[in-house]
Amino acid sequence: MKLKSIKDLLLAQRIYLALAALFITSLVVSNLIFQKFFSWDFFGMYTFEISVGILPYPITFLITDIISEVYGKQKANQVVTGGIFASLFSLMIIYAADFVPATTWSPIGDNLFTKVFGATGIAVFASMMAYLLAQFVDIQLFHFWKKLTNGKHLWLRNNFSTFMSQFVDTFAVLFLLCSFNKIEWELFGTLLLSGFLFKVLIALLDTPFLYIAVFWMRKRFDLGANDELKFEQINYETPKEVSSSESINPVFAENQK
Repeated sequence: MKLKSIKDLLLAQRIYLALAALFITSLVVSNLIFQKFFSWDFFGMYTFEISVGILPYPITFLITDIISEVYGKQKANQVVTGGIFASLFSLMIIYAADFVPATTWSPIGDNLFTKVFGATGIAVFASMMAYLLAQFVDIQLFHFWKKLTNGKHLWLRNNFSTFMSQFVDTFAVLFLLCSFNKIEWELFGTLLLSGFLFKVLIALLDTPFLYIAVFWMRKRFDLGANDELKFEQINYETPKEVSSSESINPVFAENQK
């Protein structure tokens, strides 16, 4: 166990809150913009045909890997749950906005609004089902590899867990969208391959950012390879031990296997 100041406790909470905010924003936005598709020629080697909704999606897996590594599995699962609730809440707002009639002078009419956001409900449902399964796979595999390697080889658990979870996510969401006739079945194979390869590429590219974030946080909070921040645990000292200049200290506990 390592004792830190209240300043470190507040910093750890703020970082967690910032990561959670980025995660939820990326998840909600990906559900809103998914109907636009684009192609990208990757140096003449392969042409990706993917939804723009994929662009913010890999960020969510990077964030959950950072949280899993530094804050632990429970905190990572809490962020995923928060993202699901945020997606449902955004869906309620969109349905309410679609329900009320537009004025005659509204720049965006009812038909255009429904065309852009009308499929959001299906997208959110497909995304939630696929994402819950994929994030469960990602977090479980991440901690499996962490335990197996005794906290070493961060790149291994980051990429191996992400590759598998991204395939599960891409397959599941496309299967559901095709089942609801939002995407033609003939595009399933192309979109599956393009989506998965794109996510694998991003996962490889974000590995240095994971190392930088984890390295900085371990150094800043004096964490070992298997240590995790447990900022809910507060060590209350007795009045005799506390001076007028001291305050409550948070406990940064070692991960219990």
